[in-house]
Amino acid sequence: MRLSTTADSMDFKTPFCDDRGKHLYKDCYVEGTVDFIFGSGQSLYLNSEIHVIPGDAMSFITAHSRSKHDEPNGYVFVHCTVTGTGGTGYLGRTWFPFGRVIYAYSQLSEAVNPEGWSNNGQAHTDSTVYFGEYHNQGPGADLSKRAPFAKLLSDAEVKPFISLAYIEGSKWLLPPTTPRV
Repeated sequence: MRLSTTADSMDFKTPFCDDRGKHLYKDCYVEGTVDFIFGSGQSLYLNSEIHVIPGDAMSFITAHSRSKHDEPNGYVFVHCTVTGTGGTGYLGRTWFPFGRVIYAYSQLSEAVNPEGWSNNGQAHTDSTVYFGEYHNQGPGADLSKRAPFAKLLSDAEVKPFISLAYIEGSKWLLPPTTPRV
């Protein structure tokens, strides 16, 4: 893996392994082709751009590896933008039987494949994966051709996932500083 940094950015030259633990990614730019966000993390992506670039015949943004129904982990994208060039990609695909990925209040461009999600040829996981969407906008948010196992979430279903409480942020994130006047 190659990592380069400047004062305000980091550049990983490999798929992004978002694994183990609780994470907050805010105001980020992430791009790739296949499973470029993968692992078993419990992560909240806020106000970030996820960009699908040309590469393999099929592009997948996420491959989450939740292996048990009662595990709290998953990837949640809130107020994010999904963009792309040169084709379409899936919001996520089945990797482990209980993978969980949610997009809420996000702008989904035409770079999102109309099916939205892929079971990766593992139809037996259609009832166990948790691929959810809530109040997204844009041409890629059209649900008319979505995979049948995708979930259109209700207010009550999405609520536990769309705040810092999902990643227990009050336990490890510092509060914003108060400007001195």
